[in-house]
Amino acid sequence: MDELAHERDILNKLRTQADCATQKQVDLVRMTENTKRNLEQEVSSYRAEAQRAAKSLVQLEKDREKYSLEASDANARYMQALDEVKVREVALVELQKRITDGDSKLKQQQALYEAVRADRNMYSKSLIEAQDEIAEMKRKFKIMGHQIEQLKEEISAKDLALVKEHFDHMKVEKEKEALRMELNKAKTQVSDAEAAITSQKAQIEKLNHVVQEADAERARQKKELDMVLGERDILGTQLIRRNDELALLYEKVKIQQSTLSRGQIQYRDRLNEIRVLKIKLADLRRELHVLRTGVANVDVLKREVASLGRQLLQERTKVRALSDELENPLNVHRWRKLEGSDPSTYEMIQKIQTLQKRLISKTEEVVEKDLLIQEREKLYVELKGILARQPGPEVAEQLSIYQASLRDKTKQLKAMASELNMYQAQVAEYKYEIERLTRELAGLKKKYFETKKREQLDKEAQRGQQAGMLGSGKGAGIPAAGSPQRFTGGGFSLST
Repeated sequence: MDELAHERDILNKLRTQADCATQKQVDLVRMTENTKRNLEQEVSSYRAEAQRAAKSLVQLEKDREKYSLEASDANARYMQALDEVKVREVALVELQKRITDGDSKLKQQQALYEAVRADRNMYSKSLIEAQDEIAEMKRKFKIMGHQIEQLKEEISAKDLALVKEHFDHMKVEKEKEALRMELNKAKTQVSDAEAAITSQKAQIEKLNHVVQEADAERARQKKELDMVLGERDILGTQLIRRNDELALLYEKVKIQQSTLSRGQIQYRDRLNEIRVLKIKLADLRRELHVLRTGVANVDVLKREVASLGRQLLQERTKVRALSDELENPLNVHRWRKLEGSDPSTYEMIQKIQTLQKRLISKTEEVVEKDLLIQEREKLYVELKGILARQPGPEVAEQLSIYQASLRDKTKQLKAMASELNMYQAQVAEYKYEIERLTRELAGLKKKYFETKKREQLDKEAQRGQQAGMLGSGKGAGIPAAGSPQRFTGGGFSLST
């Protein structure tokens, strides 16, 4: 009985050990199935993430190409706008130079106008002097009339003396003839003086006509000067407006430069992020390869699970047979020959070590999977932040608004250039008109001076003839008013 009890205890211990072993095997199978299921889910999630990452990478490549094209177009437009601004600045500088030239020529015209005015004043003075000279000639003519009367009285006295003094008859006849000759000379001088008076009146009328024409020309030039000054003021205001618009354009260009620089910085950041994503994608591919190799090991684990399941079924059948034999013993003595044998301690230690190694490897794999999951979560958060930082439709709308404003400004600059060309043509026309007027004024001055010179020479010749006649009259006994005076033509130089 003690032996049977001992055997029963041994069998109970074996059964409990087998149950514990089977329970452990079942737990291990469940753990392996759970790990397999988790690994399959992780592999599917990694595949989905890899597909999403590939799609996002393709989208990012497309965005990068699009932004690079937009940046190149913006740079080209910016350089073109800078060239146009430089051309406009050069044109403005040339216009300012032309305006300064016009001002200088305007000052020259004003100086010429002052000179003409001074000449007119001088001519008016000479006209007054000529009128004084005409009055002096009239006074001399009156003196000559008195002298003629005196001569007539003398002739009558001499006629009376001729009756009284018959002997002096021949002498008186000679004197009479001489007086007649002088009288004829005086009459010719009077007629010449009247002709000179009429010619001087005609000259005075000519001079008045020339002065009136000069006044009309001065008024017209003054009107043209006022028009040119008004146009200059208008051009000045337009230049101020254009300068303000250019300042606004410069500010907008600076803003666009800042936005372009920010876009370039963001583009470099996107390139760096794409580089990081490529590196992470390579890591993910490498980890996917590792996981695929691990999935290949799953088949081995499945085979081990199947073999362990078969062993478990065998052990269960053995346990059931032993329990049936214990309930219904075949032999009376209730003993049997044990076919099995307890495993040796070395085998048990080896099995425990292998199980411990497998447990350590599985725990290490679990830790690695946790770290990988954390890295995936970080990558997901970073990608989410990158997508949130990417420019939206507002930036595109603002860029389109800037492009439209830039096109408008280019149109305005073209219109300003056409207006400047028109103003340049008008300024050239005004310059040509001013040059023509200056040439005409110089020709009129030259003609006037030549006519004045000829008249002065004629007057000198007439005065020389009158001086000769007066000298002959003195030789004949005609009383003279004094030494002959010389009158000049109003301050003009008589030297040739």
